[in-house]
Amino acid sequence: MSVALGITRPPLVRTIPIDHSGDLVARLPQAPPYAWVHRGEGLVAWGEAARVTVPPGPGRFDWARAWLATAFGEARVDDDVSVPGSGPVAFGSFTFDPDAPGSVLVIPRVVLGRRNGRAWLTTIGEPPMELMAPPSSPGRVVYGDGSLTAPGWQHAVGRAVGEIRSGRLEKVVLARDLVATAERNIDVRLLLERLASAYPDCYTFSCAGLVGATPELLVRHTGKAVESLVLAGTTYRGSSPEEDRAQAAALFASRKDRYEHACAVASVRETLTPLCASLTVPDEPELLVLPNVQHLASRVRGRLADGASVLDVVAAMHPTAAVGGTPTAVALEVIRELEGMDRGGYAGPVGWIDGRGDGEWGIALRCAQIQGRRARLFAGCGIMGDSDPAAELAEAQAKFRVMRHALES
Repeated sequence: MSVALGITRPPLVRTIPIDHSGDLVARLPQAPPYAWVHRGEGLVAWGEAARVTVPPGPGRFDWARAWLATAFGEARVDDDVSVPGSGPVAFGSFTFDPDAPGSVLVIPRVVLGRRNGRAWLTTIGEPPMELMAPPSSPGRVVYGDGSLTAPGWQHAVGRAVGEIRSGRLEKVVLARDLVATAERNIDVRLLLERLASAYPDCYTFSCAGLVGATPELLVRHTGKAVESLVLAGTTYRGSSPEEDRAQAAALFASRKDRYEHACAVASVRETLTPLCASLTVPDEPELLVLPNVQHLASRVRGRLADGASVLDVVAAMHPTAAVGGTPTAVALEVIRELEGMDRGGYAGPVGWIDGRGDGEWGIALRCAQIQGRRARLFAGCGIMGDSDPAAELAEAQAKFRVMRHALES
C-alpha cells in the first residue's frame, strides 16, 4: 500500500471491536461513500488510502489481483477481530465489457463493519476529518431518454428475438438507460438510506459513484466456501396477496422464464465446477419476492479446491448468462450491436475483498451512476425467442422503479 500511496513507511491498518448496533449507513459522513449492506449488516467506508483505475482488457482481473497483493502485502496489520471484512479492505467496481475503461479499486481509510452481530472499526493511518451533515434532498427530478427511446429499445428487442429465432444464439440480455436530472447535487448517502430501508433483502452498494440495490449475489467467499445466488426469470408484484400468488404460479409455469433460468444456472455450474472440490446446485428454483418484482432464484454452494480468492472466482464467473446471454461470446456481440450504449459498471461485478481473499461481490443491477445533479439509471431484461417487446419494456420500467424510488421519495 505504500507504493500505491507514494510513501516509504508501510501504513498501519488497525481493526478494533466496537459497540455499534445502529444503522451502518447513517454513520457515513459527508464524503464519497463506499457501502455493501444486506439486512443491516455489511461494510460502509469513506476516505481513500489508495485508489487505482484498472486497465481494460482480458487481463484486467489478473492486474487487479497483482495490485491488491502489493497494496495489502505492504500494510502493517493489527487486527483484533479477524473475521471476513476486518483488516484492510478494497471496494471495487468492474465494467461489464472487459474492453471498456472505468474499472476501479479503492482501499478506504475508514471501514465500519458488522457481521453476525459483531461490529468493528478499521482505520488506515490517520483517519480523515469527518463532516457529519445530514443527507440533503436532490429536490425535483426530471427524466429523459438515455441511449434509446422506448420505441427504439422495443425495436432492438424485436431484432434480438429475430437473431435468437435464426439460431444465432439462445438468449441475450438487453439493457436500457434513463437519464435523471435533479435540482441539486445528489447525496449518495440519502440514496443508500432509502435503498437499504426499502430493499433489505438486496445488497445495497456504493462504489465510485455507482449506487444501487442488487438482488443478485455473484459470489460470497468465506475461507474455501463459496455461494452464488442466481436470478433469472421475472414477474411483477400483484396488488393483493392473491394476485401475488397468481403471478408467482404463472412465473413457475412459464416455459420462457424457466428456460431462461436454466441457462443462467448452467452458466454458473459450468464456471464453478472446475474451481470447486464439491458443488451443490438445486434441482428447482425458489421464489425471491422483492417490493417491486418476483424472481426465480437458485442458491448454488460449493467448496473451493485450492486457495483461490474471491476475485479469482469473480474473474471466472463474469459475465454470467443472467446478464449477458447464451452462448456468452455471441451474446456480447449482439449486445454491442443492439444496445447502442456503453453499460459502464452496470451488470459488472461490484463488491469488496479483504486481505485474506474473502469478500462478497454482486452484479451491479437496479443501479445508477451518479455525478453531481445527474443520474444515469439502468435496467435490463433477458430476451428469449418468444419474448414480447412490449412486455420486456414494461419489465424494464418496473426495474427502474428501484432507483426512481431512491431519488424521489
